Amino acid sequence: MASSKDLPPWNIPFFPNIFVKNQFCTKPERPPKTTDLTGKVAIITGSNTGLGFEAAKQMLELRLSHLIIAVRSSAKGEAAAAKLRAQFPKATIEVMLVDMSRYDSIQDFVLRVESQLSRLDIVILNAGLMKLTYNAVPDTGHEEIVQVNYLSTVLLAILLLPILKSKSPTGTPGRLTIINAALALTAPLPTPKGHKSLFEALDDPKLFPAYSDKQYNASKVLAHMWAYKLVDYVSADDVVVNLVCPGFVKGTQLSRDVSVFVKPVMALFAAAAARNVSDGASTYLDAALVKGKESHGSFIMSWKISPYNSFLYTPEGREAADKLWQETMEQLEFAGARGIIESMKKQ
Repeated sequence: MASSKDLPPWNIPFFPNIFVKNQFCTKPERPPKTTDLTGKVAIITGSNTGLGFEAAKQMLELRLSHLIIAVRSSAKGEAAAAKLRAQFPKATIEVMLVDMSRYDSIQDFVLRVESQLSRLDIVILNAGLMKLTYNAVPDTGHEEIVQVNYLSTVLLAILLLPILKSKSPTGTPGRLTIINAALALTAPLPTPKGHKSLFEALDDPKLFPAYSDKQYNASKVLAHMWAYKLVDYVSADDVVVNLVCPGFVKGTQLSRDVSVFVKPVMALFAAAAARNVSDGASTYLDAALVKGKESHGSFIMSWKISPYNSFLYTPEGREAADKLWQETMEQLEFAGARGIIESMKKQ
């Protein structure tokens, strides 16, 4: 099966057509009944509720031995863990704190993972947010959606790569799945727009697309661009990294921060068009457990490897991906991101 990089670009330019195809013209796929996660260790961020919690539950049903619920609230994490422990008393279920808006919290989390876990097989980076109003993260100065959905997620992914490589069983690559969205497919690639750098433009409150989801879409396009470049450095023999779209799913808290005027409209639309949370979470398991090395660096939608944003298949798109990669490495240089990536480079 071809990877996203090897597929032809989408020939469906109108997003509603992609939405209909994704939501209504596909059949949910579950891992084979023979799937057995006995002995394996998994981390799922944002797994105290919604899709993350359901994915954790489904993995425990497949006899996952050790689950780390990675959340920013100890109380919410422990409440979720208590529910899962009651249902799966034989599994080890623990809570580790990580705040995706703070680099120091991410670094501390990775240090705990490295020192406390003797094994790590699977990581699902599910935490993310959607907001319709501008907010800058005090610690970094970056706009919050781009900070959490892209920069912090990429930092956590990079820091976990060598741990997944060294702490997964010999001959079996670690697995790292990052949650993405079909909304990235037809969104324009972000551009500097007269600013010195892409991130400077994305951080500009004057350019923030108020009362729309364009910044959220942009954060997901950035992940496509990053994954496109990552395969040049990281071998699927060491860690398989992929992006997955769960589709439009009811019962999640992704839009918890949207306006009270928008929420009723979204609720009505969800009632008519959204997947249930069980089917949505099954896309996580498909990407993290079922898809093989062919999915490395790919975008998975409707339980199938799909093309990236179409612009990435053009010379301009590839140039933009190169620039984003360099800017991202510069942004994360404080944590040694470039050195880690270079250490993972395929020989």
